[in-house]
Amino acid sequence: MTLEPVHIKAISSMVSRIDSLSEDEDQDKAPELFELLGELEYDGKIVLRALGKLFRAKVDIDRMSLAKDPFEKTYSCDSGSTNPIAFNSGLYVDLCHCSIASTPTDIDIHSKWTMVMSSYSPSTAMVIDTTEGWEKFDGNEGRASIVRIRPGLLKKRVDRMVHNIALYLSESEHILWLMKKFDGDSFFIMDGPIYPKQLMYWMVVESDDVQIRDDENAKRILQNYVDIMDHHIGNKRPLVGFVKNPEDMQIMITLRKKYGMSDLPWLRDSQFFKNVLSPGAEGSSVVGGPEGRSSRWITYTNWFLQPNQFYENMMDSTSLVMGTEIELDHKFPKEDYAITFFMVFVPSLDVLFKIEAPYGITKDEQMRDLVTRKILHDIAVNGIPLTLSKADSLAKIRVVEKKLIKGMFKSQKIDTIYNDVRWGESTDDQ
Repeated sequence: MTLEPVHIKAISSMVSRIDSLSEDEDQDKAPELFELLGELEYDGKIVLRALGKLFRAKVDIDRMSLAKDPFEKTYSCDSGSTNPIAFNSGLYVDLCHCSIASTPTDIDIHSKWTMVMSSYSPSTAMVIDTTEGWEKFDGNEGRASIVRIRPGLLKKRVDRMVHNIALYLSESEHILWLMKKFDGDSFFIMDGPIYPKQLMYWMVVESDDVQIRDDENAKRILQNYVDIMDHHIGNKRPLVGFVKNPEDMQIMITLRKKYGMSDLPWLRDSQFFKNVLSPGAEGSSVVGGPEGRSSRWITYTNWFLQPNQFYENMMDSTSLVMGTEIELDHKFPKEDYAITFFMVFVPSLDVLFKIEAPYGITKDEQMRDLVTRKILHDIAVNGIPLTLSKADSLAKIRVVEKKLIKGMFKSQKIDTIYNDVRWGESTDDQ
């Protein structure tokens, strides 16, 4: 049914009753709350602590883009996915393939591929011919592997777990394969967080429906990420995770609990930081001047440390969080694996990015400053780091290719739901 003018009028009336609150009030409140983040603790534990001085700052986009890149070479990793495919037989599969891009371009790095097809069936009778090690193709430029989540481990969230195993295994294995080829004076950007957070969450949650903690592939993934951190911490080479859509809520949850702030308007931490870093935020050193000039600036915070989370606790094999069945080899004190981050806001795009790195790298102030300058330079030049855009382009699996891959399962019939028939697949590349 097409919306008629009478419908539009009714909708307008509804919107006016919700859209009557001013965001200016939120912006005024944000700087005051920001001051609480110097050291935020709750229930005897530090939730967040500023590394060095607590601050907000801005840089001129034009000047930053013309500055010299602090690093000779940049590498970025990304992967493409078919997304989970469910069949009438109860079989689930997902294919992820990973690539690493470089700036300037390194053809040898660009030509390498790692593909993982993960699978799950609740039935032990379903035959899945998994691979031992890697099957090489394209003159050894590519590697492929089929893995299976053990039957019986999943009763819910099957799609998500099958996807996570394919995604994180392909990415971590590809990084381990190529990271020793990286130039000494280089900078490495991972697409998204530095740890497989979604998978790790379900590995530490006691659940009879999702027992992925008992899957050998999941344990292998955790060790892979520790090995990646060890390599970069040990060689003092910067590694960051570029989070384009941060979804954390920990700061907002803690402020509500600690200070009883029931009127806190933000749910996600990113909403709070957008207000903190807005060029119009009162009392802020990031004020951008007259309206319309904010497009000149990128605004950002200091670095923060998030201790007492399972990222460093997973190094302790006796931890009650991880249980005694998961033992991870690591080379450095467990606090070196804690997440540190800073936030970057681009007012002209109205987007906020979270930049993560392990504490073992950023506890050095000079390294923090160097990483900050590099990220601000890349954002000023290209919106997001150019090398990350390259990696995304290399790894992308287009819709037409996804359909082709689905059609290869000739003995399986896809488990179609009504919305698939109603909406179909998007014709846009994903």
